[in-house]
Amino acid sequence: MLELHQVDQQQNGYHNLDSFQEKFERLMSHVSSVVVISDDNLKLALLGLFAQGHLLLEDLPGVGKTLLAKTISTALDGVFSRIQFTPDLLPSDITGTSIFNLRDQTFEYVPGPIFANVVVADELNRAGPRTQSALLEAMAEGQVSADGKVRLLPRPFFTIATQNLVETHGTFPLPNSQLDRFLVSMELGLPTPDQEMEILNRWEQGLLQPPPVLTPQEVASMQDTTRTVAVAHSVKQYIVNLTAASRQQSQFALGVSPRGSAAMLRACQAWAAFDGRDFVVPEDVQYLAPSLWGHRVQVSRDADMGSGRQAVVELLRSVPIPL
Repeated sequence: MLELHQVDQQQNGYHNLDSFQEKFERLMSHVSSVVVISDDNLKLALLGLFAQGHLLLEDLPGVGKTLLAKTISTALDGVFSRIQFTPDLLPSDITGTSIFNLRDQTFEYVPGPIFANVVVADELNRAGPRTQSALLEAMAEGQVSADGKVRLLPRPFFTIATQNLVETHGTFPLPNSQLDRFLVSMELGLPTPDQEMEILNRWEQGLLQPPPVLTPQEVASMQDTTRTVAVAHSVKQYIVNLTAASRQQSQFALGVSPRGSAAMLRACQAWAAFDGRDFVVPEDVQYLAPSLWGHRVQVSRDADMGSGRQAVVELLRSVPIPL
């Protein structure tokens, strides 16, 4: 009976992965019909959603960061909000505040824009540290503490934050505690000539506004499906070896945190599900590490490396791959 139960579980897992892939491909097609983006970059962007994490888009102005964020949000038939971060933005502008009701002579809590399925935090680094910190609890725990009460955020809850790398005047660097909450940090990069021609063609005809293709309930179910992907002990040990090395090697002033290793595990499960696999392989770790850990580490001043991503690439070369 136990063996039959295990077989049934495996068959259900395969069925769930088949359904997962069908819905995921539908979402990929939806976003690609609006945004000109490579499949790899789009998968990385969606990784934050299905691994129950958050996405940080860092790039030059005008490369489509906000368009990508808005298109992902409109693909889901849920609640969407966009917060334009400015120096005068207050934490209560994000989380909500209590307003006095003259008729009832009581205070009523009015939820802020953080209470949504997809929240676009546009130019996050333009707000002060106090306002940035209003996102910490929401991103880490899916809840907001306000007026002495804990209020749960809807599921799924996905934050897509953007910041322009070349505009530093009037900005506040994101602290490590904030960066560590983002599952994926990525750059879209400049388009190729063919891609830019496609962008012009789409703008000439007017951008499409296709209807939503997934419900929040379907996304939550797909998030649960990724958790069923198996991770072998050798792969977990590989993640542990990499994080331990990052805390010991001289090129790192700050290595990967335990939250970073847990994020890698979740991300690899989702990445394998994207590929239709019910198991994780070491190559998943290698491919995702620069995007998942590059923004979490700090490079030593003495190290001859320009970014955390480069340091992570060197880290991958120094730690043996499990056979």
